[in-house]
Amino acid sequence: MKVSAARKYDAEDHLSLSFEATYDPTADLKSVLAPLLDALEARAGAWMPDVVEGPRPYPYSRSSVLTALEEHRRRRSTSVSFSQTLGHLAEMSVGLWLPPSGNRIHVYIAVQPISLFGDAALCLGFMDMVRAWASHYPVTLATANSVAEEQLVDAVHRARDEMTSESLDDDGIHEVAWLNVFGPKQVASVGRERMLSTPAYRVEEFPSGAVLVVLRPTAADFASDEARLVQARALVHLRPDLDFDTVLRALRERSAALAPVEPRFPPDLAPLLSRLIPELRLSERQRKIAELNAWSPPEPSEWLPAALPADVEVPERALGHFDELSESLVAALHARVPSLFDRTPESLTDLDLHFLKERFPERYLRDFIDEHTVPALGAYLGNVLVRRLDGTWLPRRNLEESQVRVGKRVWLPFLRARRYMQSSQALLDCSLTQFFLEATRHRS
Repeated sequence: MKVSAARKYDAEDHLSLSFEATYDPTADLKSVLAPLLDALEARAGAWMPDVVEGPRPYPYSRSSVLTALEEHRRRRSTSVSFSQTLGHLAEMSVGLWLPPSGNRIHVYIAVQPISLFGDAALCLGFMDMVRAWASHYPVTLATANSVAEEQLVDAVHRARDEMTSESLDDDGIHEVAWLNVFGPKQVASVGRERMLSTPAYRVEEFPSGAVLVVLRPTAADFASDEARLVQARALVHLRPDLDFDTVLRALRERSAALAPVEPRFPPDLAPLLSRLIPELRLSERQRKIAELNAWSPPEPSEWLPAALPADVEVPERALGHFDELSESLVAALHARVPSLFDRTPESLTDLDLHFLKERFPERYLRDFIDEHTVPALGAYLGNVLVRRLDGTWLPRRNLEESQVRVGKRVWLPFLRARRYMQSSQALLDCSLTQFFLEATRHRS
């Protein structure tokens, strides 16, 4: 069975479930997993996985799940992953800590797009699946929520922890997701009666002492104002020390951060920026789109109206050195940027994207960038101008003064490369893509 490697689980927001519980350590794995798989097969519906991941993919079946668990078995743990190859994007993993080291089970599910869960019937099936699991496995904690929302929550908590040098109390309640199963410790932290009186769509207690709280019938509209009101009421009910207006304001700020923004990028760089946005975390994309909509790249200034005279004794030797520098860039990056072999305008955009994704100027030593990356990049950029715009090299002893004549202007690719590598913002302000397009416009 062939599984496409091109499937990306972060292309759109998705609903994710994290389910942590314990199991009977005296039972065999087949018996341990039977209630989990029973509920999955009965309730998953449109997003039911059809592949079990092992050393090779297996069609989904109970026997293939057990086979994969044995193949992944370690001394203290084992795990199995699932995916859906047709229809919706879905992935799932089950991890088990094995006796005598432990008897914990962790299930992770991600289903894309989250808009699928605007269907109340599908959401009901999801709730009933989690309910069936929580009825059988003593739950420590389980939550299901938008991944973009979770990323915003994590960012807030990290920032707070850095300021206070303290981490969240694991037994306390700090957030309420669309679906929650609070374990006995969380229930005890607020009180059983208070937990069971949470103002929510569905509240149910399990024999283990855990409590299911589902805020609303559907998950997809989690960022709507109606959903935020319900979420704020539930959290303040469980945490009466919190102020309702403050909580609601923070939730509405999250919704604003996730509200779709129509891209209106500068035309020259729209292809590059449209590829950059999906590389960002889901929670950051809309803010970045708005930021780039308001940004305009400065016109390239690395050109002269008249050429500086060549001052090298053997121009051919200088051109050979430029070729060596250019080849060093190809050799270093071709695995990540295969189009470098082609020396096309598209390869320059691919380079822009690569350096932006890597945050290259911040991640690498300045000496390495200045001594190796900048000269190689300047030579490659100049060679693209020569090859694609019929340019002519005019070498100089000072690399930054070396020029490529295109039409009536001479261009300074090494100077551009140095400015380009000053910072991550400079990668945008001084992009290779923009430089090439500007030279193209002045070709005749």
